[in-house]
Amino acid sequence: QVQLQESGPGLVKPSQTLSLTCTVSGGSITTSYYGWSWIRRPPGKGLEWMGVIAYDGSTYYSPYLKNRTSISRDTSKNQFSLQLSSVTPDDTAVYYCARAAFTTVVDGSTPEFDYWGQGTEVTVSS
Repeated sequence: QVQLQESGPGLVKPSQTLSLTCTVSGGSITTSYYGWSWIRRPPGKGLEWMGVIAYDGSTYYSPYLKNRTSISRDTSKNQFSLQLSSVTPDDTAVYYCARAAFTTVVDGSTPEFDYWGQGTEVTVSS
């Protein structure tokens, strides 16, 4: 059973960089052909896909966030991380990590995420 767990600070100040880590157990983040995504849900809004890192380390980002988003990984720890720079209160959200077949994320209109983390709340405030 694949499990994902988000971790990181729950409070970030405006203009700072939001940094979160997803720890994966029960499966390797290098296993073909999966992609590992970051998704968020702002208060009162729907889910927003942010970006993905593939089994081979390739990254793709939402066009709405690509200028501020970076996803990286540490294969020795079976972890991947999110960095969102220059945050504002509009970045307040519950942040999730999730797995899907990589091709469905970058080429398909409806990616199917089969495993999700529980989500972690991040508030951007002074």
